[in-house]
Amino acid sequence: MIRDKSAKKAAGKAATKEPKASGKAAKGVTIASPTFRRERSLIKRGVWPVAGCDEAGRGPLAGPVVAAAVILDPNRIPRGIDDSKRLTAEAREKLFDKICATAQVSVAVASPARIDRDNILRASLWALKRAVVALPEEPRHVFVDGRDRLDTPCDCEAVIGGDGLVLSIAAASIIAKVTRDRLMCALAADCPGYGFEQHKGYAVPEHLDALDRLGPSIHHRSFFAPVVAAREKHMPWTVEPKRDLFTTAAEVEVRVEAKIEAGINTSANL
Repeated sequence: MIRDKSAKKAAGKAATKEPKASGKAAKGVTIASPTFRRERSLIKRGVWPVAGCDEAGRGPLAGPVVAAAVILDPNRIPRGIDDSKRLTAEAREKLFDKICATAQVSVAVASPARIDRDNILRASLWALKRAVVALPEEPRHVFVDGRDRLDTPCDCEAVIGGDGLVLSIAAASIIAKVTRDRLMCALAADCPGYGFEQHKGYAVPEHLDALDRLGPSIHHRSFFAPVVAAREKHMPWTVEPKRDLFTTAAEVEVRVEAKIEAGINTSANL
């Protein structure tokens, strides 16, 4: 029983961590690399430029969402491009430089304030669209990772698991991930103690412990549950009291009675 509890506890902790890139598939499992097949099919039909876009940072408790759009040069595609989650940090950094040197690249950032205002999905889609619009050359077709198409002037195709299938999306995932990691390291210098440079804002135990000790920073996303809990502990005056149906009804009844009483007193004075 002790072993079972330990295993469950470890599994629970692992579930909150950012996936670690190993660059290797499990033994006996072959993972295909993303290809340029879909882009070439469009090029053969006369559709060009073709862009891929992806974002990094939907899951963390702190920091922005970073979106990137990339138009790869068919004649100068760097080798080794893959889903950013499958690559080591060192490999991502090298590919980041190679992609920027050979492709058209743009980046857009949705701040924690925008995430709080719009919600994480809408903020991510806003940033993705901004990244596409910011490309040096307007694409005629865009591949985006996920289920949601973007409201862009050109055709947009959503590809579930696209960062592992479409090379342009994989390239964008690398640009977005490296850019966001660098931003989180800069935020770590601005707000020491949270460990942003290590976990990049994800809900790992070290981050949750820091939240409990220090409370939320200006870089945390206000409506994510662990941040709400930390704010209730350290800044309870910023949290609105919870109201249920009965409390609201009682408040209304008191107000109505007060108005009736005020009306009676007014009539008496007359």
